[in-house]
Amino acid sequence: MIVFGSTLSPYVRKCMVFGAEKGLELELQPAGLGRGGPDFQAASPFSKIPAFKDGDFLISDSSAIVAYLEAKYPEPNLIPLEPRARARTIWYDELADTMIMAAGAAIFGNRFVRPRVLKQECDHDAADCAERDLLPPLFDYLENVIPASGFLVEDRITLADIAVASPFATLGCIGVKADPNRHPRTAAYAAAILARPSFAAIIDKDQALVTAMGGPVTAQQAA
Repeated sequence: MIVFGSTLSPYVRKCMVFGAEKGLELELQPAGLGRGGPDFQAASPFSKIPAFKDGDFLISDSSAIVAYLEAKYPEPNLIPLEPRARARTIWYDELADTMIMAAGAAIFGNRFVRPRVLKQECDHDAADCAERDLLPPLFDYLENVIPASGFLVEDRITLADIAVASPFATLGCIGVKADPNRHPRTAAYAAAILARPSFAAIIDKDQALVTAMGGPVTAQQAA
């Protein structure tokens, strides 16, 4: 089974970690930004990552990919069957994919992707605004809902934790994290989930790549 993309993308990382937590061996093939080849184009007609191939089955979108893996490999269960737990898991997946990523993309895109990857001008005001105004309310919310167990649903690792922690991993590569003084529960939660072997090996490679490409570009550096 092949996942197309780059694990600097939280969506791609979500798929790879989901597979790892199930004990699956997923092959990562670089794609996006003009890369990927015919299989990637067939799986993702709009060239969005991640895309996925399993034999003759091709699909794109991280939520579609993890739904396929869960259905084909139901054990260990990472999307709960109990109706309320299942609904909460899907809610957290959506929270991560939309609201957290809206803030994360503005920060990571303008501080790393545009200046380091695309060699384009970046909008430092947009990145600063997202870090100042968009992230804190999300951290406030998580601070109030993270259970004592350290897992969002059913006191065990599920898609909820994998999805929510994935943007934290990307932002952490450029030094953006929850403040342990203001959001101690959220900071501890993220650190614990990202320390799991399924995340840690990927994060080490992502951090090395970001560093090798020059790291983030802030407004102060640009000035």
